[in-house]
Amino acid sequence: MGETGTTRTLIIRESVLDKNRAIAGANRARFDRWGCLALNVLSSPGAGKTALLERTLTDIASRLPLAVIVGDLATDNDGRRLGNRGAPIIQITTGDICHLDAAMISRACDSLDAEPPEVCFIENVGNMVCPAAFDLGEHARVALLSVTEGEDKPSKYPTLFSTADLVLITKTDIADAVGFDRQLALGSIRSASPNCRVIEVSSRTGAGLDEWYAWIAETRAARPRGSTG
Repeated sequence: MGETGTTRTLIIRESVLDKNRAIAGANRARFDRWGCLALNVLSSPGAGKTALLERTLTDIASRLPLAVIVGDLATDNDGRRLGNRGAPIIQITTGDICHLDAAMISRACDSLDAEPPEVCFIENVGNMVCPAAFDLGEHARVALLSVTEGEDKPSKYPTLFSTADLVLITKTDIADAVGFDRQLALGSIRSASPNCRVIEVSSRTGAGLDEWYAWIAETRAARPRGSTG
């Protein structure tokens, strides 16, 4: 009985992921038609995704068309925090679903068709497990690890970090106060993703943000406007 139940669970899960992959491919094609770089931003709750995006919009939205799609289980608190910073904000409330999926992103993108952004940030639901399994149609994944949550998180949740194109170590302004072990954290990141780029940032002080913005520009430049790749 247990074996049959396991088989059914695997079949249902694969069917869900197959459907998601098809929609994600269509999302990516739409982003490509727009000439838009789509970035999936993932982390545990409280790692600093919204604070990072607040500072990013404040610093660069005046010179580059940006948009943010925000996912939360409940409330539009993060969407309201990001408002009035020069970029459209699309809030998705998932209810009891612990991740964003490609169909949610497709519907959100309908609201951006009239004036497509050049960079679209997708702030995923705070969760280090489920979101890593779902392609949303992004071009790159950005994983956050805050200095407050434990240096071994990448080793405990390797899928999230092994699929990331960039890891941002956040809240570095309080690293000394919380006893953050930088070398241990870097070793944990490298164990999950040996070649992933790592940038250390503080959204409060601005440390490391120029490097973050340069990475966005470099990644965007690598995908020419109108690319279909």
